Amino acid sequence: MLIRTEKAEDYGQVFRLNELAFGNREDEAKLVERIRASVEFIPELSIVAEEKGKVVGHILLSGAKVLGEKHEHPVIVLAPIAVHPDYQKQGIGGLLIEEGKRRAATMGFGAVLLIGYPSYYPRFGFVPAGVHGLELLQFPVPAEVFQICELREGALEQLQGELKYPAAFF
Repeated sequence: MLIRTEKAEDYGQVFRLNELAFGNREDEAKLVERIRASVEFIPELSIVAEEKGKVVGHILLSGAKVLGEKHEHPVIVLAPIAVHPDYQKQGIGGLLIEEGKRRAATMGFGAVLLIGYPSYYPRFGFVPAGVHGLELLQFPVPAEVFQICELREGALEQLQGELKYPAAFF
């Protein structure tokens, strides 16, 4: 299994992968396209898992902001993550998440936020974001679904306010 940065020639495979992983829907595949076309796109944080020349997994982490009372904090949001149905439950998603977190931390980001299954993401260090003084008003989701992972010790102490997803998410 090769975990690497996505290349332009992967775009077609990544589109189809997202369709298949999400039940033959285009929503997430189109989201990836919108994020790629936005200023929040960070090419090094679009990562694929390749097996025998075939893209079998993809994760996209992109820029967002937490708006506090006096400060604006750059953060990373994770969405979407997709693994081909034939390769699910083999740890590929976990490999992609860990690589994405590692790269985001290396780039200087202090936290990754997401909207996701509370039964899955805690094994990768994610906890409910509301406990740390963060809120999400753009998407009405249960508190346990809005999650954060600290990438740099002490980063959550400085991070309070409302997560603002970029326009590409709408």
